[in-house]
Order: sequence, then structure tokens, then C-alpha cells
Amino acid sequence: MEPKYIFFTGGVVSSVGKGVTAASLGRLLKERGFKVAVQKLDPYINVDPGTMSPYQHGEVFVLDDGAETDLDLGHYERFIDIRLSKVCNITTGQVYAEVIAKERHGDYLGGTIQVIPHITNEIKRRVTMVAKATGAEFILVEVGGTVGDIEGLPFLEAIRQLRTDLGRENTLYIHVTWLPFIGATEELKTKPTQHSVRELRSIGIAPDIIVARSDHPVDSSLCEKIALFCDVDKRAVIPMITTPVLYEVPLLMESAGVGDLLLERFKLTQRQKPDWNDWKKMVARVKEEKPSVKIALVGKYVELHDAYLSVREALRHAAINQGVELDLEWVHSAELEKGRGWDTLKQCHGILVPGGFGSRGIEGKIQAATFARENKIPYFGLCLGMQLMVVEFARHVFKTENANSTEFDRATPFPVIDLMLEQQSITDMGGTMRLGLYPCHLQPGTKARAAYGLDYVEERHRHRFEFNNAYRKDLQSAGMVLSGLSPDGKLVEIAELADHPFMLGTQFHPEFLSRPNRPHPLFSAFIQAACEHAGIKPNP
Repeated sequence: MEPKYIFFTGGVVSSVGKGVTAASLGRLLKERGFKVAVQKLDPYINVDPGTMSPYQHGEVFVLDDGAETDLDLGHYERFIDIRLSKVCNITTGQVYAEVIAKERHGDYLGGTIQVIPHITNEIKRRVTMVAKATGAEFILVEVGGTVGDIEGLPFLEAIRQLRTDLGRENTLYIHVTWLPFIGATEELKTKPTQHSVRELRSIGIAPDIIVARSDHPVDSSLCEKIALFCDVDKRAVIPMITTPVLYEVPLLMESAGVGDLLLERFKLTQRQKPDWNDWKKMVARVKEEKPSVKIALVGKYVELHDAYLSVREALRHAAINQGVELDLEWVHSAELEKGRGWDTLKQCHGILVPGGFGSRGIEGKIQAATFARENKIPYFGLCLGMQLMVVEFARHVFKTENANSTEFDRATPFPVIDLMLEQQSITDMGGTMRLGLYPCHLQPGTKARAAYGLDYVEERHRHRFEFNNAYRKDLQSAGMVLSGLSPDGKLVEIAELADHPFMLGTQFHPEFLSRPNRPHPLFSAFIQAACEHAGIKPNP
């Protein structure tokens, strides 16, 4: 069959839930037997989010091929249980860089370069690359931002043209909008949605389906009103009320008949009957009452929870799997340096230190690692969290007080963490780290090997600094176990402590491969250890 394209636009406000809507709809199609891929179009001029502050953009989600992408790709992978590639995230920066490079090369034969057709043609080329690269039958394309944003206009024009290029029978537009609630009159308002659709129609795109997001129940009369004023079938107005359980959204869309409506619009029949049994059990486990395990996430961007989105979700997946409620405490590492936040940390059953860059709050994270080691509290370090666990161990167990990472102190006499050799001559910041999927051999008799139940795994990386091999023997002799190594034995991928219930760090980012109904083994082992520390019996 010819590839089918579903385009998602957003209206009224940003952060309305386009990514989760697209991911959930992708799951509906996968359950019906179709191969699905998802693509995000980001209007910002950065080439990718790799050099952007987490405060600006949330986390950077890394793919198998090393692409640094928008966090919505994490939603796509987690919900649909697929692995995406670099063709699945397009930015304005990428598009303009390509067009300008071609112009400099003379590919346009001296012509005047314009937004239409040159920029829009490049966007369309990249959108249609996904089907060729993945073999997907359905390509779900989310346009970032909100209708009316000036920077998003080239993308909207491109997806408008694609209906002509690909055929009406192969394209469908879904507009995700917001229904504001007026407290004084206690009613939802559809007028902003009407204006948003009018704006969309003014540039030539008429939505086929409208997803009406709301924090309050949406009466059928409101759906009828939206259908009337926005010129869509009433059946194609899908009310989507905010749910406390994110992973319930696919089930809500299924019960609303969205999957059947899509296939009907494309004149297709499902290849298999959707089987939601496992997904329903997972959602039911989230809702049921269960004992609570308190985990401290000690980070430097904790004011914006999206900066650690995949970490938070991976912890939730593991907690669901272990039959416990995740009580996540956000602890700012810079506050620990000032003596604040320790009461919260001392009440927790486990401590997780995630990745990050820069020196702010580093000593607070090291103090958290010291507290976990001395008090036998389960500790899980991700990337930087693993490196600081090594620094802490070198300082206080191996007794080298000045041990550090050269990322924070280039003159340290004990650089237990140092710049990777291949990184030393690099000056550009963007896309130059060790990125993507790399293999790891697990050492027998270790906690890491027991957690995975495998000898060999592949995990996603994003870092410049690594364990300094000059200190391997010294730290091993003091009780550090190097439980995961690269196949050639040159790179330390996992470190753990021998005389601790669970103190383990990974150079890679395991959170990127966790799934709601298939949690990552290391996160499961960490939550299990936290439960044991709390005196809670897990119920997997």
C-alpha cells in the first residue's frame, strides 16, 4: 500500500499534548497491524536541541543513530514501542543549512532562493524520506508550535502542498486544540478553537479531525458546536480530557473510536484485532493503591521537570512493574551545597543522580553520593551521575581529596574522569559527543549482569568525558567493580560498589530504552533495591 501521512497541528496554546496524541494514535495503528513511524517538525533555527539549555527545551532525547532530538520522540518510542532515526526530527536550522549549502554549491543555477518553493521543497523531501528509510505504512508528522506562530508557516505550507503531491486519499490533518474553562461562568469555551481552525483554513489546511483537549468534561453539545463552526463531522471531534495516568490516553482514544475512524477515512481494514489486555493491566496497576517508595532525583534543572522526562518515566515504568507507587522528590543539587534539602534527601529510600553539563551544583551531587554510600542507601547514577560517583569514591574511599573530573577542574592532580581521546581536538559543541547506540559486555557475578540477565547489551550514549583508565587498578583495589566494559575493554560503561546493597552508575543513558510495559532492567533493579531499603515487599 502507498504510505499514509497524518499531520498534527496545534491550536490556542502550546504544550497542548500533540506529542502524546500522535504517540497514542500511533499505538492504535500498530495494534491494528500496521507499521508506524513518527516525525517531529521543530520550527526553531537551531540545527538540533543538543546545544540548548534544558530550561529552554527540556531534555534532549538521543536515538540509536546518535541523533539529538526533541523530547516528543521519547513519547513516540515509549508509547508505540518503536526505534526511530535521525530522519524523524526536522528543524528549521537543518532545512536552511541544507538549502544554503546547495546554493553555495551552485545547485540552483543562479536562481533566487525563496521560502516557496526552495524551503518548502526541502521540508517535503525530508518528510517523504521517512517512509523510504523505515518502510512505515503510516507516517505521523507533528508540527511543533501553535498555528499562528510566524516561524511555523513554512512547515504548514509544506504540509498543505503535500496533500496535492501525495493525494487526498493518502493524507489526513488532525488539529489538537484547547478548550479554556471560564471559572466565573463555569463553562468551557469553543471560540478560541474556532479562531484557531479559521487561521489554519486561511493558509489552506482544513482539519479532518479535531482533538479537543480539556481539564473538564466536554459535553456532546460542545462537540456539535465545534463540528458546526469548524466544518468537520461531529464524529471527528474527539474530546480528550486530561487524565492523571498518561498511558491511559491510547485507551481513551480507542474507546472514542479514533482508530476505526482513521482506517475508515483511508478506506483500509485492520489486519488484526487490537489486543489491549497487557496495556489495560499496566494502567490498572498504576491506578490501584499500593505501598509508596520515595526516590530523590538530585539534579540541577529540577525546576523544569521536562529536563528529566525520560528519567522520570523510566522510574515510573519500574515502579509499576514492581507493584509500588513512585513518590518522586525533586532535590536541587545546588541547594544541598547550601545545606538545604537534606531533610528531604534523608527521608528517601533511593537516590538517583541524572546526567547534565557544567559545574553548577556538582558538589551537591557528590555530597548526595557520599550520603548514599555511607548510609547504604540505593544509588543510581546516569552518565554524569556515574562520573561523580567515581569522583566521590576516589576522594573519600581511595583518599585522594583533590580527585575530580577535568570537565570541572582542568588542573586536578587526580583526573579520575577525563576527556575522551577522540574528543580532545574538537572545538564545536553541537553533535560532537559520543552519541548513540554502543555495545557493552557485562562482567559475571556483578549486580549489572544479574539485573540484565545477559552478557551483552547495547545502550544509548551522550557524553564527552569518561572513566580515566589510569586509575582503574587503584579504584578496583579499593572496592570499585567495573561491571560493564566496551567489547575491546578500553571503556568503562558501568561501575558499581562491591560492599553496597546497590550503588551503580552507567556511562550511558538507560532511560531512553525503557518502556511502560517493559521497564529497563537497571531501573527495575534500582527500584527493587529501594523497596528493600524501605522494608517494602515488591509485587512484580
